[in-house]
Amino acid sequence: MGLVFVPTPLGNLRDITLRAVDTLRDASLIVAEDSRVTRRLLNALAIGTKEIWTYHDHNARTATPAILERAREGDVAVVSDAGTPGISDPGSALVAAAREAGIGVEVLPGPAAFVCAAVLSGFDLRRFAFAGFPPRSGGARRAAFREALGETTVWYEAPHRIRAALADLAAAAPDRRVFLVRELSKLHEQQVLGTAADVNRAIADPIRGEFVFVVEGGARESAGAAADGGAASAQDDAAIDAAIDALLAEGLSTSAIAKRLADEGRGERRHLYARVIERRAQDA
Repeated sequence: MGLVFVPTPLGNLRDITLRAVDTLRDASLIVAEDSRVTRRLLNALAIGTKEIWTYHDHNARTATPAILERAREGDVAVVSDAGTPGISDPGSALVAAAREAGIGVEVLPGPAAFVCAAVLSGFDLRRFAFAGFPPRSGGARRAAFREALGETTVWYEAPHRIRAALADLAAAAPDRRVFLVRELSKLHEQQVLGTAADVNRAIADPIRGEFVFVVEGGARESAGAAADGGAASAQDDAAIDAAIDALLAEGLSTSAIAKRLADEGRGERRHLYARVIERRAQDA
């Protein structure tokens, strides 16, 4: 009895393990990110009709008590759409809740896209980090990339944001090596190694599929680059202050100014909000 986290194939169905098949077949309940995806998998594995509940960001809080109650009575298999559940989804919260309730948790070995991509990159992996999805705003994304340059880092990204993410990575680290894999383990898998700009050019339109990219670790900046970066940072700060002053002159509220600048990729909204307040104080 308890929760059993079951990795599912990233694309190639033959990547399912025998133990995973047994667990899915024997489970009294399957908890899935998307029940439609899981039913297709069960049909492909010739597993009969199973009871499936959905569990995702929007219902995690309300669904957790009922899931744990079922886990007290029998094995509950937890799956995501692909790969290992609990990575970039709310599964980790379910584990924490189960631990607190005294319910056993087991995780089966199996596919994880970030591990496969890291190994494929050929970069030094004696120490590396999985960073998940980058921030959505341009300024916050560039800041996150700069912060992570000290070690090899693996990122996920959605197809409709991959070009913007690579463009921001190119701005943050134009010469850093990047390895990208699209549609890992699937029929049209694509692997690209080069700078962020090289990789961006190699992705064909229309952009489809799932993306994982690995940024090689190393020194964040050389002495010369640090000086250039400091000058660029000062220029960015001055430009933001000028934009704030112009919007203040238009009579916009602090909140409206922070939102507009965040939407333009100038940084995180909460930081911009504080900066607008500072500019107001200086003008007072």
